[in-house]
Amino acid sequence: MTRTSQTFAPPVMEARRWLDGVIHPDGRPLLNVSQAAPVDPPPLIFREAIAEIVLNDPGAHLYGPVLGLPALRAEMAARWTKSYGAPISDSQVAITSGCNQAFAAAIATLCDEGSEVIVPVPYYFNHCMWLDMAGVKTVPLDAGPSLIPAPEQAAALITPRTRAIALVSPNDPAGVEYPSSTLQAFYELCKSRKIALIVDETYRDFDSRTGAPHSLFQDPDWADTLIHLYSFSKAYRLTGHRVGAMIASEGRLAEVEKFLDSVTICPNQIGQRAALWGMQNLGEWLAGERLEILDRRAAIEENFAPLAAKGWTLKGCGAYFAYVQHPFGLPSNELAPKLVLDAGVLLLPASMFMPDEVPGGANHLRIAFANIDRSGVGELIGRLAAL
Repeated sequence: MTRTSQTFAPPVMEARRWLDGVIHPDGRPLLNVSQAAPVDPPPLIFREAIAEIVLNDPGAHLYGPVLGLPALRAEMAARWTKSYGAPISDSQVAITSGCNQAFAAAIATLCDEGSEVIVPVPYYFNHCMWLDMAGVKTVPLDAGPSLIPAPEQAAALITPRTRAIALVSPNDPAGVEYPSSTLQAFYELCKSRKIALIVDETYRDFDSRTGAPHSLFQDPDWADTLIHLYSFSKAYRLTGHRVGAMIASEGRLAEVEKFLDSVTICPNQIGQRAALWGMQNLGEWLAGERLEILDRRAAIEENFAPLAAKGWTLKGCGAYFAYVQHPFGLPSNELAPKLVLDAGVLLLPASMFMPDEVPGGANHLRIAFANIDRSGVGELIGRLAAL
């Protein structure tokens, strides 16, 4: 069997096929809450800056360093040093072609055939897909009703083949923000067992908490255990430019360089320069984006009562996501396609975020609300409550 045949079809692409041939009634346009990606382009001033880069920076059209633009690596190191209250060197930062590639590169440096990685369930499906295609076993860790995984349960799953535990916080798909104490406990577990802790913080810019979400970088030996992943796509609306990052030890990045050089040679040059410009010039704009996402989160929580009255339960809410339990007898993988027809709503069933043997996939759904404002949230809740 081929590597790609070992895993499932891309969930977002599968869900889009549910739209084929569907005509939405006048006055009830499709509400697409299926994908965790901004659909609006960057603000005009940013697009103008990108146009200047395209026109006037010859280096934006050439190969660059495999581990990324030195100025962007330095900028990120300086900002993360300030944010997390601990020194991070630019030599510990690599720029990748999106955060998915950062995860793939990390796994390439950690795992061989038959290795195992512990992943809380519900999981980010692309992580599972890559592990499948890399010949690595995904070991599911049931996050339970709180949707926050327990380190002691993870400890019981560690075997001689375990190479890492991979966490996403704020979480995709559940939206929950892992407490600092939870991340610290996972870090101590991984450190004691000499395995890696991968922490994907793609949605860190939309965390509702102020200050650093954890203190892991403050351990002088953090680089022996921690691999931090980040994406510029969500914060700066650069999804099409594919710019992500990894912070890890210099030794690990030397191995990462081999992987990246064999896949993309270098990250997108225009996207890297755009990310650098955004970091240096769009601080106030990004703060406004964060407040808007937090307001949409609040709109979900404040207006959920009509759904609760119909038997729905809001299990998690944060970053771009609401994770809900539905009251219907129909499994979520059958319910979700019907919602396109019956409610004009495209969302993803929880069965896409967990293996069949883990309970919960049949009666949960993920709502990615980043592209609907308060009015859209009200419309969404009204349509679902009317079912």
